[in-house]
Amino acid sequence: MANKTNLNIFWFRRDLRISDNAGLYYALKAGLPVLPVFIFDRNILDQLPHKDDSRVTFIHRSLQDLNEELETHGSSLYILNSTPQAAFEELVKEFDISLVFTNSDYEPYARQRDQQIETFLGNKKIGFSSFKDQLIFEKDEILKDDKKPYTVFSAYRRKWMEKLNPGFHFRSYPTEKYGSALIQNTSFKLPKLEDLGFSQSNLEFPDKKYRQVLAGYKKARDFPAVRGTSEISVHLRFGTLSIRQAARDGLEYSPDTWLSELMWRDFYAMIIWHFPYSANSSFKPEYNKIRWRNNEDEFKAWCEGKTGYPIVDAGMRQLNTTGWMHNRVRMIVASFLCKHLLIDWRWGEAYFAEKLIDYDLASNVGGWQWAAGTGNDAAPYFRVFNPELQTKKFDPELQYIKKWVAEFDDPFKYPRPIVDHKFARERVLKAYKEALGK
Repeated sequence: MANKTNLNIFWFRRDLRISDNAGLYYALKAGLPVLPVFIFDRNILDQLPHKDDSRVTFIHRSLQDLNEELETHGSSLYILNSTPQAAFEELVKEFDISLVFTNSDYEPYARQRDQQIETFLGNKKIGFSSFKDQLIFEKDEILKDDKKPYTVFSAYRRKWMEKLNPGFHFRSYPTEKYGSALIQNTSFKLPKLEDLGFSQSNLEFPDKKYRQVLAGYKKARDFPAVRGTSEISVHLRFGTLSIRQAARDGLEYSPDTWLSELMWRDFYAMIIWHFPYSANSSFKPEYNKIRWRNNEDEFKAWCEGKTGYPIVDAGMRQLNTTGWMHNRVRMIVASFLCKHLLIDWRWGEAYFAEKLIDYDLASNVGGWQWAAGTGNDAAPYFRVFNPELQTKKFDPELQYIKKWVAEFDDPFKYPRPIVDHKFARERVLKAYKEALGK
């Protein structure tokens, strides 16, 4: 492609699919051939601690699937391995670009990145347009009557439901009809993982066959020993599944419970959009005064699943082995770290960020601040999960524990509890009260 081709670009990010892709739909209808682009962002990749990072493998495999689908339309994916700034500097040299289309992202780094690229392109007289795709409602779409953002989920949920028009908000974008608008006769090469400085992860990734759990979702989703959850979080995170498709499917079986879980995604994305400081600081500033113990040996025991609390250890071993953890158990292990061990929630959030295949900053930070009591609509500071009671309620036959803690029944191999529950509860209440001046 020696001659400069006049075209538009669609920049894939958290939307690795053709079907029901909002930004791609508008790009394909804009009147010029569309060059599909993906950037392996070195600003992100160079900070990853492990070269067999499961998310990079998942993205790479998803790009292979995406490229095969593009090839059925006579096109292929143009992939760059650099910073976004350097990537677009290269693209504007190679192509005559009129418009760049993409889907919105709401995290602090993503906003900074997009502003930088929009400014760069604007100086070149190239337009930049982003669209809502990964959420049902975004940014300022759900606000209080005084136009301020909600910080309490129950009130947000009511307004969300009031505003919802399923026929409109869950409607699919018919991108497949416009496949001929993709740039034709290309055969761009997909780089190997090794070319990117990474190796294959050996983790297994969840499939998208979630409809089978929907009928029993409301009753089964809290029990980690059964497959009662959809396990589609990684697909929603990287956009290999449309949020609108997931919402439509849930309407048929368990609309209230299912939609509530999707609402939490919208809610936490809205929180991070309006309160970006909460990505690494307590949403409630007074909670920054908590004097965390931050014992490194105890943190290591928590990370390795060797706390002597079986439900906690099972969860951490599931995470370390599979890159995923049941949602109920995520709450238990997070509460344990912050309130039993008095370790800063940011330590746990960072560990999850390293291990989770479905890591999403907004939801992860939101969940951790909820568990720590520091968040916008958090569990009250005096609520301390009792791991034993949580076990009796959600793993009464110990199936989940015995699956992940093989030495559970052996008193010589399984460690004694790292801390006494009653003592830990009294200690954390004292620490929180001191910080909050209660």
